[in-house]
Amino acid sequence: MSKADIGIFGGTGFYSLLEDVEEIAMDTPYGFPSDKVALGTYKGKRLAFIARHGKSHALPPHMINYRANVWAMKELGVKYIISPAAAGSLQRNIKPGEFVVVDQFVDRTTGRRDTFYDEAPVTHMPGAEPICPNMRALAIDALTQHNLPHHETGTAVVIQGPRFSTKAESMWFTQMGWEVINMTLYPEVILARELEMAFVNISLITDYDSGFDGEFPPVTAEEAIKVFMANTDKLKQVVFSMVDALDITMDSPAHAALELARF
Repeated sequence: MSKADIGIFGGTGFYSLLEDVEEIAMDTPYGFPSDKVALGTYKGKRLAFIARHGKSHALPPHMINYRANVWAMKELGVKYIISPAAAGSLQRNIKPGEFVVVDQFVDRTTGRRDTFYDEAPVTHMPGAEPICPNMRALAIDALTQHNLPHHETGTAVVIQGPRFSTKAESMWFTQMGWEVINMTLYPEVILARELEMAFVNISLITDYDSGFDGEFPPVTAEEAIKVFMANTDKLKQVVFSMVDALDITMDSPAHAALELARF
C-alpha cells in the first residue's frame, strides 16, 4: 500500500497542489473512512487526504466514522495530522475570517465512539495537553508568514451537532471564556493521540455562533459556508506552508503518548 508522512482532514480542493494524485479505497477494523483517501506528493513529501464529511459533504458531524478516518491515516504511516475546520467565534475579539490555533478543547458531544481501547490493555490517555505544541508552532509561523489575522491560543468547545447552539448555550460558552465552537474536533484529536500521531487544528472562523444575544445575526449554514469558501485559498496557503516547513523527522510528545497512558 502507498505510504504517507502527513495526513490532512480537508476537502477535495486541497488536492489541486499535489503531484501524482491517486485515490485508494480503504477498510479498517472500525469500518470505512468518510471517503477514499487521496494520496499525492508535495515538494517531495507524501500526503494523505480524507474529506472529513465525504466529497459530497454527505456526512453530518455526529455520523462521521472518526475511528476509521484516524486508523486509515495510521495504517498509511502518517505521523503528523493537520486538521483545518470551520468554527464559530464565542468572543467579540475573534472575528469571522480570522484563524485560531486552538490548544484546548471542551467535549460537549454525546455517544461518539471516542477510543480505540474499549478492551485490554486499559488505556488512560492524558488529556492535559491534547494538541501537539510543535505542530501548533508551525501553524502560527505559517499564519504569520502569510500575514493572516490569527490567535495563537484558544479553547474549542465541541458540540454534538448537527444543530447550532441555542442563545442560552452560546451565552454560557462565552461566559465560560471559551473562544471557539465547532462540531468535529472531538474525538478526532484524541483518537490521533491514541495512535501516537502529532495533531494540530486550525480553526477558520466563519460566524459569531448565536450572535451574543442579538448583537450579531445568529449563524446559518448558508452564511458559514459562504465565509469558509471565501477563505479557502488562505487556508490552503497555510496548510501547504506547514507541509513545506515540517521536518518529517520532528519529534512530538504525541509520538510517545502511550508510555504515560498505561499501568
